[in-house]
Amino acid sequence: MALQATPYKVNLALSDVDRGVYESIRMTVARHPSETEQRLCARVLAYGLWNEERLAFGRGLSDVDEPALWHKSLDDRILHWIEVGQPDAERLTWCSRRAERVSLLAYGNTRVWASKLLPAVAGLKNLSIAVLPVEPLDMLAAELPRTLEWGMMITDGVIYLSDAGRQLELPLEWLQGER
Repeated sequence: MALQATPYKVNLALSDVDRGVYESIRMTVARHPSETEQRLCARVLAYGLWNEERLAFGRGLSDVDEPALWHKSLDDRILHWIEVGQPDAERLTWCSRRAERVSLLAYGNTRVWASKLLPAVAGLKNLSIAVLPVEPLDMLAAELPRTLEWGMMITDGVIYLSDAGRQLELPLEWLQGER
């Protein structure tokens, strides 16, 4: 019998001072059986970071031809393809050919991965890569409740996240491009 996805209810109070976006977002996010809590948190953070009308979660791990998130035009063109994790250069090149804009929110120990990846993708002008800090993401993912009540403020390239009992600071490191 196949394992089922685990649903998470997310209430995200988004204040993106850098872009002037202020939203109260309610959504349900499905966690694939093979997905880690860190990846789920990274997907939700990416949703807030690049929030715009018609931004939607892709099937991600269930379908390799879809991203973690994407923004499509009304005529179904892919305007923004958003990946999370540490994909290889071949994957990012493939994505950059299918979308006008590609963003990656990387997490985990990225030093060795980045040293191999960056020279290979330097020519992709529609690609932006940001890295989340390891420790705050691990703290966020630890004992993740099924209902997330997050306040997310973005200012000067730093994500400030608060939940029921804590406040975390997640400064983004931009390896290529910008938001």
